[in-house]
Amino acid sequence: MGNLNVAVLGPPGYAKDLGKKGTESDITFYNLKKGDDTVTIIEPTRYPERLAPLFYAASMVDAVLIVVGEITPTFGEWVLMLDEVGVEQGYIVLHNYVTPDEVAPLLRGTVLERYEFVDVDPITLRDRLLREAHARPSAPPGAGAVGTIPVDHHFNVRGIGTVILGGVVRGGIRKHATLKVYPGEKTITVRSIQKHDDDFDWAAEGDRVGLALKNIESDDLDRGFVLSDDPVIRTGTNLEARATLVRYWPAPLAAGTVLHVGHWMQFIPARVEAVRDDGDWRQPTLTLALEKDLVYLPGDTAVLHYLEGGKLRIAGHIELV
Repeated sequence: MGNLNVAVLGPPGYAKDLGKKGTESDITFYNLKKGDDTVTIIEPTRYPERLAPLFYAASMVDAVLIVVGEITPTFGEWVLMLDEVGVEQGYIVLHNYVTPDEVAPLLRGTVLERYEFVDVDPITLRDRLLREAHARPSAPPGAGAVGTIPVDHHFNVRGIGTVILGGVVRGGIRKHATLKVYPGEKTITVRSIQKHDDDFDWAAEGDRVGLALKNIESDDLDRGFVLSDDPVIRTGTNLEARATLVRYWPAPLAAGTVLHVGHWMQFIPARVEAVRDDGDWRQPTLTLALEKDLVYLPGDTAVLHYLEGGKLRIAGHIELV
C-alpha cells in the first residue's frame, strides 16, 4: 500500500471533488482511497486571514495541487511558502484563460518551476494522485527503527481514551511502542494504530495515522507536540541559526523584530535578540528567543514568518543544528 499527502491551494472547498471530507478545523482533510492506496488531501481552511494554516498544509505534504484562476498576491504568497518549505512535487491547474506563459515568470528560480500543468477534470486528477500514491509503497519499520510524529489534532474517544492525529515525518513506529512526548519528555505507549480507518500494527514515514495512546490525557497535549523515540531529537527556546531571507525582503532584520518560527505543526513567536550578517544581510546568523520550546531534529529547516509585514508575510528560513 502507498500513501500520498497532497495540499490543495485554490478556491475554498475545491478538494471536496477529490476526496471524502474528514477532520475539519483551520485545516481540513479529505481522504481518497482505492484498494490499498490512499491519498490524504489537505486544505488550509482559515487561510488567507491566518498564515499558519498555509504553513501547516505545506509542511505536511509530499506534493501540492495549485488551482490558479488569476494572478494575485495570494498566488505569490503560495509560491513563496512552497519554495521556503521545499515542496518539490506539484501540479498546476489553470482556470479563466490563465496561460502557462503568464504563470511561468513567477515560478522561475523556485521549486515550482518544475511543477507540471495538468487537466482540470477531477476524475483525471483523482486517478493521477492514486497512481502517485501507488508508486510510494510503505513498509514496516525494521528492527531498531525510530519514528517521529508531530500532533495536529488530539481528542478523547469514549471507550478508547486519548487519540492523536498526525503524520509520520521520520522513520516508523509499531503498536505497543514506547514514545516520549516533546516538549516535556512524558512517556506514553501506543495502544493502537489506524491508517485511513483501518487497523495496523505499524506505520512508516509518510503515513497519516491516528494513534490511541496510553498514560496521557488529551488535555495534556497540544498541536505541535511531537511523539518520538529518536534519541537525537532536540528542544529549546533559544536558537542561534543561519537564516536565508526571501529575495523580496526589503531590508536587514533588526534586533527586537518578532517573527514566527514554523516547523512541523509548530508556529511559535520568536524575538530576534541579535543579528550577525557577516557581510551579507540576506544570510544573517540570528539569535532567537522563542515563546516556547521548539522541537526538531538536527539538519531540519524552519520557515520564518513576519505577521506584521502586510503583503509580505514570509521572511525566509533558518537551518536548525
